[in-house]
Amino acid sequence: MPTPAKGPRLGSGPAHERLMLANLSTQLFEHGRITTTETKAKRLRPVAERLITFAKRGDLHARRRVLRVVRDKSVVHTLFTEIAPQMAEREGGYTRITKVGTRKGDNAPLAVIELVTEPVSPKQAVVREAEKAAEKASKKADKPAAKADTVDDAPVEDAPAAVEDAPAEDVQDAPVEDAAEEKKEA
Repeated sequence: MPTPAKGPRLGSGPAHERLMLANLSTQLFEHGRITTTETKAKRLRPVAERLITFAKRGDLHARRRVLRVVRDKSVVHTLFTEIAPQMAEREGGYTRITKVGTRKGDNAPLAVIELVTEPVSPKQAVVREAEKAAEKASKKADKPAAKADTVDDAPVEDAPAAVEDAPAEDVQDAPVEDAAEEKKEA
């Protein structure tokens, strides 16, 4: 069982905090963006993102889990039919918090928390995958090349016994340059 957060729970007890976060998440799903204090926005983000993850699953159990928090059935319907399909390609990061200044009355820092509705750019995902593949290939190519350089630079007397036993013609005909070019191509 996880330990509860230490310190004040948004100025009240844990039950009141749960209700406050449920109401904030209901308003977030209903309006798409809300303005609140930074602290409440930071506490709301994991709650809202978890509810969106349930909505992406879309089954009956997930709907009932969301209904435990969001009591308004029309908002749950909106979450499952409109918001979840927009977030289908997204693997997290469903909300965005933007700081907007302070409140006039008590100088509390305010923030806007909103749903990220822009589609995920498939081009960026493909570019990231290609870069990762290139990095892995370069790492694999660097390791054998480093080992080959140490063997090539070694004098003939220090060469392994298997190479010494081979006929001199085979050792001289071994294309050192072709092996280096093959490694670069890979």
